[in-house]
Amino acid sequence: MEYFPGGSLERYCSFQNLLPIHRTIGIVFKCCMALDHAYRQGIVHRDIKPANILVDEQDNVKITDFGLALNINKKLDTDSTFIMGVGSPAYMSPEQIKGYPLNQKTDLYSLGVLLFHMLTGRLPFRASNPAQLVYKIINADPPSVSQLNPDVPEQMDAVIRKALEKDLYSRYRNGAEFAKDLAAVRYQILDEGHVHHDAERFARLRKLAFFTEFEDVDLWEVMRICAWRKVGSDLGLMREGDLDQRFGIVLEGKVELSIGGRRVLEVGPGEVFGEQAWLDQLEHKQLLSAVSLDELSYLEVNPAALALASEEVLERFRRQLGTVAVRRLAAVSRQAAEHAPAAVRAVRAAPVVHDLQIVDY
Repeated sequence: MEYFPGGSLERYCSFQNLLPIHRTIGIVFKCCMALDHAYRQGIVHRDIKPANILVDEQDNVKITDFGLALNINKKLDTDSTFIMGVGSPAYMSPEQIKGYPLNQKTDLYSLGVLLFHMLTGRLPFRASNPAQLVYKIINADPPSVSQLNPDVPEQMDAVIRKALEKDLYSRYRNGAEFAKDLAAVRYQILDEGHVHHDAERFARLRKLAFFTEFEDVDLWEVMRICAWRKVGSDLGLMREGDLDQRFGIVLEGKVELSIGGRRVLEVGPGEVFGEQAWLDQLEHKQLLSAVSLDELSYLEVNPAALALASEEVLERFRRQLGTVAVRRLAAVSRQAAEHAPAAVRAVRAAPVVHDLQIVDY
């Protein structure tokens, strides 16, 4: 076999190792043309994913592992993409998962998933178990690429949507058509040498207690949808009663939270402020005022941007903020109890539970 001095595209699918956008487009463009040529020879690959595409330092591309393509009668449930530890159905087209007859459009769908992954550092469909993942692939729409990575031109959203169309008649007809649209987007990129470096910011967020339960891919997404703010001391950040659902997560410095001119709490690095308005689904009002006590750096979360986040990130924010709210309520309740009268009936022991038996007469 030919020796190819390169590695697979897997190394470029994590957010910290993303290639410049113009290089990603160039690589996928070549993949489009290669698949187009293969189909003209009567070949459908059926297993397009990063591990099966090699690229060298000059971005020359080789598509490998045509084993599934050659064995057309191989049962779907024995395909390598379903084997735990080898791959996942994440790159499979809806028709491939359903076991329908396949043509070249299934490869173009898988290539669209790969393009999405290389542009954002995450897959378009993610779930906690295979059944949920299969459901999303068949029924859900992918998120916007340009929202997950603002460096990506908005024109790319339309390309991704067409590549990931569930309706075969609306999907790209062939690799050449896919490549043509990629070339059009490529010309929209002016600064080819721009590479966005977020490793330092990622490291800072990873150390914060608030993000302990966030996976790395979720944290990279958080960095894309949030704004980094730096302000001086004694600055009003939020005011009690305002219809402002933004909230902040302290990076450096301290914030004083108050109500009715009375201090309630002081929060520092890794702690959140202003979350009550976002959690309140009825009035959306700020319950507390927030003021910076010294020079402050914080991550500002805008609800409009958060609404565009993936379901996984939204769920993690809900869980974390819900936990924060419950703990603060408990702390305030304990403080109030210190100045409250004694309870009429205090709970002194665990309640006695009586077993009931049903007796037939």
